[in-house]
Amino acid sequence: MKSIHDPAGIKANFRRAKLLVIEDNDDHWIVIKRAMQECLSEITPIRAASSQQALALLHEWQHQEWEIPKLIIQDLYLPSRTAGWQLLKQIKQMPVPFCQVPVVMLSCSDDCNDIREAYTFGASSYLVKPTTFDDWLTYFHKLRTYWWETVSLPPLQYVL
Repeated sequence: MKSIHDPAGIKANFRRAKLLVIEDNDDHWIVIKRAMQECLSEITPIRAASSQQALALLHEWQHQEWEIPKLIIQDLYLPSRTAGWQLLKQIKQMPVPFCQVPVVMLSCSDDCNDIREAYTFGASSYLVKPTTFDDWLTYFHKLRTYWWETVSLPPLQYVL
C-alpha cells in the first residue's frame, strides 16, 4: 500500500481529479485559475459562472459519475449572498455522492454571521479571499496540502 506521503501515492490522489469553482467574477476567476495552474497543475479546474450553471453541471454529472469533482470552491456572493446560501443548500440536498463533496466557501466577507451560516448550511471550510496574487498562491499551496495530501475523504458511493 502506498503512503500518502509517497510521491507515487500523492500522484494517485490527483489522478483525473476535478475541482469545481463556482465564481461569477471574471477577474477573480482569472486569478484563481492562474494560481491553481501553479499550485495544483494535476487538477482540472472547471468553472461555473452562476448558480444555474453549477447546478446544470452537477445534474449532468449524475449520469457521468467519473466527472464528479473531488472538491467544490464556491463564492458566497453569486451575485448576492442569498443566492450563494441557496446554492450551498441545494448542493447539500443532492443525492449521494454529490452531497458528500466538500464545499469550501470563498468570500470577500469576513463577517462572523456569514462564517457561522456557511458552516450551518454545510460548508466544509470558509475562507476569506486573498487580496494579492502571492496570497492566492499561498492559499492554493495550503489547499493542496490539506485537501489532497492530508485529509482522508470517504470513497464516493453511488446509490442506485
